[in-house]
Amino acid sequence: MGILDSITGQSNTGTSNTGGNPLVSALMSILANQSQGVLSGLIQKFAGSGLEDLVNSWISTGQNKSITPQQVQQGLGDDTINQLSQRTGMGHEEVKSQLTQVLPQVIDRLTPNGQVPPQNDIMSKGMEMLKSIL
Repeated sequence: MGILDSITGQSNTGTSNTGGNPLVSALMSILANQSQGVLSGLIQKFAGSGLEDLVNSWISTGQNKSITPQQVQQGLGDDTINQLSQRTGMGHEEVKSQLTQVLPQVIDRLTPNGQVPPQNDIMSKGMEMLKSIL
């Protein structure tokens, strides 16, 4: 079982025993509401926080760099962490801890060719990704 499967509550048979991970759903919802665009807004947030190299490793076709809970906080900001905590019912530390595993994989899957796809492709890729993990 992969990390996304365990986080989203999927078993090895592909069935969901929790109805999906509320953190992944909440993250996708927040990304969809970024004024700069789904993925562009997130990339700009991380770049503006001094974490451009980190997020670029998730976009590229090479190995993804790992992220710490502190870097999650730094990249997403207090408001986003608070929103995710409220939407999921998880504590701030749990949100940041799970995002250290989820965030690199979400961005990596949304950018399969090592490039940020056009805005209209991101939503369809995001929906495909959610369908495959829920």
